[in-house]
Amino acid sequence: MIQILLFSIISLFSGAPDENFANEVCLSSEEQKLYNIINDYRKKKKLDPIPFSAKLTKVAQVHAKDLADYYNFDPANECNPHSWSQNGMWTSCCYTNDHKMAKCMWDKPKEISGYDSPGYEIAYYSSAGANAEEGLQGWQKSPSHNPLLINSGMWKQIKWNAIGIGIYKEYAVVWFGQLKDDQSLITTCDNR
Repeated sequence: MIQILLFSIISLFSGAPDENFANEVCLSSEEQKLYNIINDYRKKKKLDPIPFSAKLTKVAQVHAKDLADYYNFDPANECNPHSWSQNGMWTSCCYTNDHKMAKCMWDKPKEISGYDSPGYEIAYYSSAGANAEEGLQGWQKSPSHNPLLINSGMWKQIKWNAIGIGIYKEYAVVWFGQLKDDQSLITTCDNR
């Protein structure tokens, strides 16, 4: 009994992904809207919808909150919004525009949620508060973000089998992955 309790406490504080958390995901109405309009946009381009991923959504929601709470948005900042703070159960990193720390971002899904494949992120900031429509419009106009949405350019040969969505305060974050993720219980909530 003591060993089981000790193991549970160690697991809780070790930073190891919790296998049970991804079985249920709570989406705000704005996150659900972003998921829907991304797939609507893909449909207009004659592309298949990307299946929802609970694990990638967990990563997206955690990162959107980390950015809102600890990232100082400034275009002159050496660390761009794909960076992670020191204030969580993950490896912190400064993601620079030269992409030298890209692996830090790609590995976050495995580190945080146990998603056993690299993930690729797009992020959006609005000082007025992030929302689905403006986020998608911004990414569509971006030569480096739109290709992930519609599998063009260097992403043409990739098939997205999972997508995760997170919106918190000023940030919207979307994660893409090639590994299929089990469909999980998705609930709508606006009180996160």
